[in-house]
Amino acid sequence: MHIEFRHLRTIKAIHEAGGLARAADQLNITQSALSHQIKGLEDQAGVELFLRRSKPMKLSAAGLRLLRLAEQVLPQVEATQAEFSSLRDGHAGRMHIAIECHACFEWLFPVLEAFRKSWSDVDVDIRPGLAFDALPALQKEEVDLVVSSDPEDIPGVDFIELFDYKAVFVASAQHPLAQKTYVEAEDFVGQTLITYPVEKSRLDVFSQLLTPARVEPESIRQVELTAVILLLVASNRGITVLPDWVVREVKYSSDYVTRPLTKSGITRRLYAAIRSDDRQKPYMQELIRLAKVEARKLQQQ
Repeated sequence: MHIEFRHLRTIKAIHEAGGLARAADQLNITQSALSHQIKGLEDQAGVELFLRRSKPMKLSAAGLRLLRLAEQVLPQVEATQAEFSSLRDGHAGRMHIAIECHACFEWLFPVLEAFRKSWSDVDVDIRPGLAFDALPALQKEEVDLVVSSDPEDIPGVDFIELFDYKAVFVASAQHPLAQKTYVEAEDFVGQTLITYPVEKSRLDVFSQLLTPARVEPESIRQVELTAVILLLVASNRGITVLPDWVVREVKYSSDYVTRPLTKSGITRRLYAAIRSDDRQKPYMQELIRLAKVEARKLQQQ
């Protein structure tokens, strides 16, 4: 017996309408075509599906069995169709984010919290992009968005500007460098530099200042958490360089000093790297909008 979705819809419509004429109107087909469809289904089944002499028209025992099947299957089919429609229209989907900026976790969480409230049908996940090659993963569709400060010319990938930030020197108020109005590469000689546990090339202090000047600090101490980095700095165990949004609170504390890197300061730009084909998806546009809104809030503090 070959049962199609239209057969299940027919059984359900006749049961609910109580007759062929009303069911045919609901299904937008002629009564003759509906009768022919039922006759063909009964021929396949080898049993009658309706008690034709009853008014309203009632299902036989075999027809009731098909009705139960229709009531189980059709809602699942409709839900799947709605899900596919949402995927096509950009109202549902997957947002797996890779972050190449270690300190970006603290900035991104408020963005994701606001996003979650409006786009609950989008599956959001975060992968630390520092642990793997995030941009190749983006091309392979293993992730959907990469937060990066290093744009590249990659076919099929768009780098969308999010916001600019400054790399800020942070030291204890008791540190000798606290007396300077700004710090330069040479000031890091003989110092313990506290950083996140990532490669030097991914740290602004090295890529933008120390490496070009061929300067190395006396030692590097790697720490996972921003709060611990700041605790060590306040204890005069070393110095650090962090994005300005991270130090927005400590710059008002008497335990710390914050200074620009070089007289003119070092400004970096953060980007959202996405596949070009995903750029028009509504939820992708909304996440990027929220990211920019959160950035403006941080810059105003």
